[in-house]
Parts: sequence; C-alpha cells; structure tokens
Amino acid sequence: MTESHARTPAIPSVLIDPLRNRGVAFTPEDREALGLTGRLPSGVLALEQQTQRAYQQMQAQGSDLAKNVYLEQLHDRNETLYFRVLVEHLVELLPIVYDPTVGEAIEKYSHEYRRPRGIFLSIDRPDDMEKAFATLQLGPEDVDLIVCTDAEEILGIGDWGVGGIQISVGKLAVYTAAAGIDPRRVVPVSLDVGTDRRSLLDDPLYLGNRHSRVRGADYDAFIERYLETASSTFPDALLHFEDFGPSNARRILEQYGGRYRIFNDDMQGTGAITLAAALSAVKVSGVRMRDQKLVVFGAGTAGVGIADQLRDAMVRDGADPQQAAAQVWLIDKQGLLTRDMDGLRDFQQPYARDPDEVADWTRDDGAISLLETVRRVEPTILLGTSTAHGAFTREVVQSMSEGTERPIIFPISNPTSRIEAMPADVIAWSGGKALVATGIPVPPVEYDGVTYEIGQANNALLYPGLGLGTIVSGASQVSSGMLLAAAQAVADQVDPSGPGASLLPPVENLRESSAATATAVVKAALDDGVATSKPTDVSETVRKAMWQPIYTDGAAA
Repeated sequence: MTESHARTPAIPSVLIDPLRNRGVAFTPEDREALGLTGRLPSGVLALEQQTQRAYQQMQAQGSDLAKNVYLEQLHDRNETLYFRVLVEHLVELLPIVYDPTVGEAIEKYSHEYRRPRGIFLSIDRPDDMEKAFATLQLGPEDVDLIVCTDAEEILGIGDWGVGGIQISVGKLAVYTAAAGIDPRRVVPVSLDVGTDRRSLLDDPLYLGNRHSRVRGADYDAFIERYLETASSTFPDALLHFEDFGPSNARRILEQYGGRYRIFNDDMQGTGAITLAAALSAVKVSGVRMRDQKLVVFGAGTAGVGIADQLRDAMVRDGADPQQAAAQVWLIDKQGLLTRDMDGLRDFQQPYARDPDEVADWTRDDGAISLLETVRRVEPTILLGTSTAHGAFTREVVQSMSEGTERPIIFPISNPTSRIEAMPADVIAWSGGKALVATGIPVPPVEYDGVTYEIGQANNALLYPGLGLGTIVSGASQVSSGMLLAAAQAVADQVDPSGPGASLLPPVENLRESSAATATAVVKAALDDGVATSKPTDVSETVRKAMWQPIYTDGAAA
C-alpha cells in the first residue's frame, strides 16, 4: 500500500468518550455488541476493582500537582470511574481537584495542557459565541449548570487568564461529587478577556489572548452577550460566576441577578457559609443576631458580601435595616472606612462611617487601625478577609475578649500564609472564650484541657447543595431566602453547644449534607415564589435527582 493510502487504525468511539467508556469493566457481551472484540485485555473488572486500582495509581504520584494531573486524565477517559474515586475519597481529594492544588494547575495550565475541556469564549471573537455553544450538540433542556470565569481573581493567586478554565472544571467536579449534579449536564466556560499578568503575555506557550484585560464598555457588552446567549441556549441552566474581579463580580450580580438565574460563589457562597458559622456561634454566645456588632477587616468583594448577608440576617431577626447597617464597620488598607474618603467603592459606601462619629478616635499615620476600632466598637464578631497574615494580633483578640463574653472570630483568608491568625493563638489569647471558624482546614486545638474542633468555612459545604436545590426547584433566581435557608441548613447539621464543639459540620458527610441543604433550598424557593417546579415530596425528589457514579444498564450503548 502506498503512503498516500495508509490509514491510522481506528479507536472505537466508546473508548474515547469519557461519558460512555467503562474500560475493562465492559463484559464480553458489551464488547461484542460495541465492536470491541480484541481491543481490551480478557479480564473483566468491576467498578469497585477499577476504583481501587485508580486510587492506588493516584497515590503513587509524586506530588499533589501530579495527582491533580492524573485525576484529570482519568476524568478525560472515564467520568464514572473518576467520580467514584472522588466520592469515595472526597475529604482527601477535595484539596487535590480544587483549592489549593488547582491553583498550581492553573498557573501551569499552558505548559501542562493535554486536552480541552469546556467552552472557550474570546472577547476578540464575540460573534463566535453561539457557534461555540452549538458545538456541544445539546438541546435547550440538556444543561443544568454552567460555571464561567474571567479568571481575574483566581483563589488567592490573582489573574491567570485562560488557565482559569481549570477553576470552572474543578468547581463542577465538586458540584457532582458533593451533590450529585449530573456531569453530563454541566458546562465549564472560560471568558477570555485577556490578562494583565506579564509572565503570561511573555510566555510563548501561553494559550490565551495575548493582550491586556479588556475593560469598560467592551467588557460589559461581552458579559451581557454571554448571559443572553447562555440563558437563551440553555434556559434551565444555573449560571455560576467564579473568581471575577471585585468590582465586576458585584456589578454583574446586582445588574443581572433579577433577570437571569445567576449565582456568584465568591460573594453569595462565601457569605452564606460564613453566615452558617455565625448562626451556630450565636446559639452559643447568647447574643441575638439582631444585636451583633460586626467588624470586617478586608473590605473587598468577599468581605462586604459576607457583611451584606450578616446584615440581612440581623434584619430578619428584627433589626431595623438602617440600624443593622450601622452595626457594621469596614476596615481596608486605608483603615476604618469613613464617608469623606476618596475612592470608596459603591458597595462599601453604605457602611462607611460618619467622620464626626470617629473624630476623636486615635489615628496612626492618619488611619484608624483595627485595634482602635475593636477598642471603641467592642464588636461581637470579627471577620478577616484581608489576606494580611497575622493581622489579628494578641492585642486585638484580647481587646475583643474584654468587650464581649464569647467573641466570634473568623479569620477566613486562605491559604495558611495569608490567614489573619491561627486558631490556636486566638483561643489562647482569648482564654478559651473565642468561637472560631477559618477558611483553611485546621487540626483540633488543645487548650486548658479542652479539645477545640475548628470548623472550616469551606464553600463546598454549601454551594453544591444550593445548586442542587436551585436545579430541582427550577428557581427563576437565587433569592436571599434560598441563601439563608442554605446557611441555616448547614448550621443545623452541627451541635455547637459542647465545650470546644465545631461551628460547622465536617466535610466527611458532604453528600448527605448537600442533600439536606438542597431540600431546605427547594422549600425556600417555593416559599419565595421563585420555584417553577413544585414537588410534593421535596426530600425524596432531591435524592432521586442526585446522580450516582455507577455503571447503569445500557449506558454504554
């Protein structure tokens, strides 16, 4: 045969389709029916055996990044097996497929690139948007969830351009593993608007747009077109926004939240899981939510988003809206925020203090410090979202402990190198009185004969169940009532009253936790009048909606 007529041996399509591939789990009858005769070793392994082998292979990898890469390759080969491994080892593997290891995978995306996953939309080619979604070959009712990012503020590592697609992929993996959202009905999306990271622009292997971030009217038009296209193509899908820059994240949510089924995890999810921890702490402190005084150290999108939800919880507990806002103090790089400051963001302004109110407060280089604010305000809750390591000093914690019997202290910045204070120090400095939750996993703390379990304000405890509940209810929007219901459902899964008890449930029971959260969210959607589906048995409907990582009859056909 001449070279021009040579052909590459064909690979049966079922072996390269991760949704259908079962590998050596295909029975002899399957192999005959699917044209796989002679294409697999003779042995047939059950899914349980495949899971054991894949887990052993993953463990043999030399680093967390290598484990992440291995799991992504498994994801690309056999989705059922990938999620079975993930579900069975969820506590161990969450940090591998998501934060913190996914951050390293994002940084090295262009160099570790192997196979595309998801949809890549470029601001340079906005007219391709409809064509891109059409390549999925999915109908209007075939997608439940889309996670998109423009990757401006990835985790704690900033702008990483097109590599941010990995955050969308990782987020969806958690949705499926934790809440059983069907992986065949989700889409990760990269909104590539450029990058301001010089190392990416100078990298000859970088795979994204090679220009600085587009901002202003062109950016806004691109986002609006994305929302219009995604929602019209898949009208039942929840549109999850992830790791957008602070001003864009809030503006998009406020501008479009009433028109589209939008959820922003950085604002709403972080706020809701922190609210869950606060609701647990309030049970212990004895101070009602409406009477809480909150100091937020780090007044960016996450910090103010949390403040908004805590303020709303105060109002729901009977506080006057204006009074509730007055019970919140924001501190940022320029110190305590006051109304006479230049450059305040629109979302900070409702909480900025009257300059006359603080005229006699002590200033350091013109700024009112965290310590001075704590001394003057005597807050009941101190929230850290600053990424300023060590900002919650001994003096700050001791001063807060003098002003309230059971201070609620949440240093939730991550990773560990950016946390405001370690729980062991907070507990010791407060004489064991502080009620603590963090944004990182922390081992139990021993102090004065008591073991303190430190709850992690991990969004994965909340957003999967919230997403599942939104999908099951067909909610037209994610209402404030649904967010509160999710937070309350998480808080209700733990008894914080015992000495040293955690304020939040462990990750170990995440699928059960997500089912309970989803049930509460569906009921809230019904109560708020935003549900389009009205199941009679909500709990049973939620459980039936949860996809299971098993091989089902006929699934490979």
